[in-house]
Amino acid sequence: MADDDNIIVATAERIFADLADAQTVIHNKDGSWKAPLWHALSEAGLPLSWVPDDCDGSGASLADGFAVLNAAGRAALAAPLAETMLAGWLLAQAGLASPPDAMTVAPARPRDRIILNDDGTLSGIARGVPFAVDAKHIAAVATGAHGVSVALVDASACRISAGLSIADDPRDTVTLDRVRPLAIKPAPAGFDLTSLLLMGGVARSLQIAGALETLLDISVGYANERVAFEKKIGKFQAVQHNLARLAGEAAAALAAASSAADAIANAAQFDDAIFLEAVSAKIRSSEAAEKAAAIAHQVHGAIGFTSEHVLHRFTLRALAWRDDFGNESHWAVELGRQVAARGADELWPLVASR
Repeated sequence: MADDDNIIVATAERIFADLADAQTVIHNKDGSWKAPLWHALSEAGLPLSWVPDDCDGSGASLADGFAVLNAAGRAALAAPLAETMLAGWLLAQAGLASPPDAMTVAPARPRDRIILNDDGTLSGIARGVPFAVDAKHIAAVATGAHGVSVALVDASACRISAGLSIADDPRDTVTLDRVRPLAIKPAPAGFDLTSLLLMGGVARSLQIAGALETLLDISVGYANERVAFEKKIGKFQAVQHNLARLAGEAAAALAAASSAADAIANAAQFDDAIFLEAVSAKIRSSEAAEKAAAIAHQVHGAIGFTSEHVLHRFTLRALAWRDDFGNESHWAVELGRQVAARGADELWPLVASR
């Protein structure tokens, strides 16, 4: 999905390479790389890419923002860029201005709910919220007696229980106990929690696809350097076969994620066609992450499991991103329900229209 002529993506890639290089991050044990990185991202306007100018954002297109997320996946970025972009997008749906700080979104799992109480406060528990401990604000989808609302919440007003994903990135539990939002407005017609989860799922699909692209590059490079039995392991047919499978999984993930991103970028609302695209992308990219991670580690052997090697930064994040905004098992069930509800005669026209 990379575009060499896209100045926004080129800027993001340069920042990632200069300030969030995987090898540099591994050797930087105190996390001092995070502040300079976030400062550079903010100066470039990337965290608020999806926020229009009249809501204090950068006003970039959805397509540009999706391309930035794909680039972030290729860098295995461990910073709340995607989360802040999603939060800004969510707030913009209701015409709310975005603060300039790091943000995240809640709920991030399909079964969690945030309730808008009669007195205007918010209550609920959201689990697995990415980077909540690092966020200054939380953009939330809240359900009340009069429908769905979008709210901006001060993170310090919530109780945040720290947790970690398998990649050691924050996945926290956020508890709201009659928290007064900083701002709140009704969501537009047809917008609900599923809309946020689908958008988040496509974001994660693009990040997974990006990570798998880098996994392929790393694995091919290693296979062409590592010598065993007096020849490079890339010359062995079994290794070549595995690398071909890895390339296929990376290509499938990128194709599905890019198709969903393009569909959302050109859609007026989250209809059944968008649901099909977004859910299919999350399911396929998640399956690809599992298969590609196994192949990459098999190619690298024991060295790939060491904490000093960059491989694990990409495999573990690709695997961790599968669970955000609904895992593939959840969406497979929901897709089956949609197909059953539409009936057999409606399935092929929907699929063929994509």
